[in-house]
Amino acid sequence: MSRVRREPINPADLPDTLADGYSQAVMVQGGQRVLISGQVGVDAQSLLAGPDLAEQTEAALDNLERLLTSLGGDLSRVAMLRLYLAEFARYEQPVVVEVLRQRFPVAPPAASWLIVHGLAEPEWLIAIEAEAVLPEPVAG
Repeated sequence: MSRVRREPINPADLPDTLADGYSQAVMVQGGQRVLISGQVGVDAQSLLAGPDLAEQTEAALDNLERLLTSLGGDLSRVAMLRLYLAEFARYEQPVVVEVLRQRFPVAPPAASWLIVHGLAEPEWLIAIEAEAVLPEPVAG
């Protein structure tokens, strides 16, 4: 199995994004890159996790974690997040920060936050895309 190196980069002369639950950058070496489609706050039956941003953020990250687990990984393998927040939820960002800080307490991924007019369904408040790096499979 090849070794994957994932190193968060947070220079002291840039803003402290660790307080917001993400790193300025993440350097990755080795492994397989996995591009993960936007995950939203629904369960396996496509039922909304709840009407509020906290519930939907938790559910979206649960979906991301389940996907990574199915590939033999976990959230620690995430190198980059892209968070799409519906316009009318833009002032609730501290809720998302708290969830990210809980889910990525050590060496959080890099992240970009985008405010969008809306998502595919009007009740969806957040969609989270991710890039992760998993170890190469063992040849056998």
